Amino acid sequence: MKKILLTGGSGFIGKNITESYLTEKYHIIAPKRAELDLTNDESVQNFFQKNNNFDAVIHSACRPGHRNAGDISGLFYSNSRMFFNLAKYSYSYGKLIDIGSGAIYDGRHYKPKMREEYFGTTIPADDHGFCKYVIGKYVEKHPNIVDLRVFGIFGKYEDYAIRFISNAICKAIFDLPITIKQNRKFDYLYVDDLMPVLEFFIENKAQFDAYNITPDKSVELLEIAKIINSISQKNLPIIVATEGLGLEYSGENSRLKKEMNYKFKKIEDSVGELYNWYLSNKNNIDKQLLLTDK
Repeated sequence: MKKILLTGGSGFIGKNITESYLTEKYHIIAPKRAELDLTNDESVQNFFQKNNNFDAVIHSACRPGHRNAGDISGLFYSNSRMFFNLAKYSYSYGKLIDIGSGAIYDGRHYKPKMREEYFGTTIPADDHGFCKYVIGKYVEKHPNIVDLRVFGIFGKYEDYAIRFISNAICKAIFDLPITIKQNRKFDYLYVDDLMPVLEFFIENKAQFDAYNITPDKSVELLEIAKIINSISQKNLPIIVATEGLGLEYSGENSRLKKEMNYKFKKIEDSVGELYNWYLSNKNNIDKQLLLTDK
């Protein structure tokens, strides 16, 4: 078994990784913050003195900057320090697989189906995007690091109070109207589809330093709301606050597809799977969190 270090194991993506088939294929070590605090130099040094010879590191740890986060001050400092503290000990592992973001392309200047080469055209102004930008520039110079640029990822354990697909599903379960701030096109990746991608990059040498991890087809939020209505067999109101189509958030995936032969699940199937998961866990959903849109 290959030995894999997973950071952020208690977060949305990390938790899905620890419950996936990857745990049967690899020996995955996912330390708690008390064991490995990536923002603390001494903690990182002590960890790698006791633990090394990892075949790969999957870096999914991050301090959130979304609208449901508490204090977002110091976001750039925390997230960049976590990454560079890992990069410092590159002799302790074979490769570093960074779970990046489409935010690297600068939210002020998104355009449909951005290619990896679009990176660097502009510099993001927000802390989250700027952090990804700085990391992306570093990754370009280091052959044992690959940046997987994920756009709209969804699945179980995400924050259903604010994340659109889970929020809309939970509202449908409780017979509440599905609300959309403004209709937009997104590249939505089902979190289960991330696992074969991670496996591919663990097993194979990346030909490039960065890849857009996106499905072939972008989808409108309004279309997803209609899919959820159909799956739930309900005809709930769909309320769109602002008319028109907002800025598209999508990436072109030909670089990934040239190296990896994998077909992502259809949005209808993945949303259906997630709907059934929430339905079976209805008692764990706090309805009060669905009554106010953030």
